[in-house]
Amino acid sequence: MAFRFTVAADAPSLFATLYGASKAIRSSGLPTGLIHLIDLRVSQINGCTYCIDLHSKEARHDGQSEERIAALAGWERSDLFLPDERAAFAWAEVLTRTQHDRIDEAYRELQRHFDAEQIAQLTVTAAQINAWNRIGIAQHIEGTAVGMAA
Repeated sequence: MAFRFTVAADAPSLFATLYGASKAIRSSGLPTGLIHLIDLRVSQINGCTYCIDLHSKEARHDGQSEERIAALAGWERSDLFLPDERAAFAWAEVLTRTQHDRIDEAYRELQRHFDAEQIAQLTVTAAQINAWNRIGIAQHIEGTAVGMAA
């Protein structure tokens, strides 16, 4: 497969900054499993096949069951997810799909489970994976290609 370009090689300082933000999210105090599931769900919405593969593997490695990973695309109809996870997924989806008409409702539910710092962390998590998805899609990264860390 030919890449159109690679941010890592063609804009290394920007790649390093984005990668540093990803590392900071992972050390923010949010549960790593939740971060992986948010990354996976947002990647599913955006159709970034590289990130779907990567974050499925990360979630599995982190102890997520195959059943939960498979059910994530339909999390709203699944009883496999806890209320706080469901609130986080709803928030990530509202931000990813820019559903202005649902943001207040999603935010109120989020407040029932997370404090202001955690909400900020969840917001950056969703924004960050959206950025990686767009980079992966723009570079023409598909499947299990190598060359982009998210």
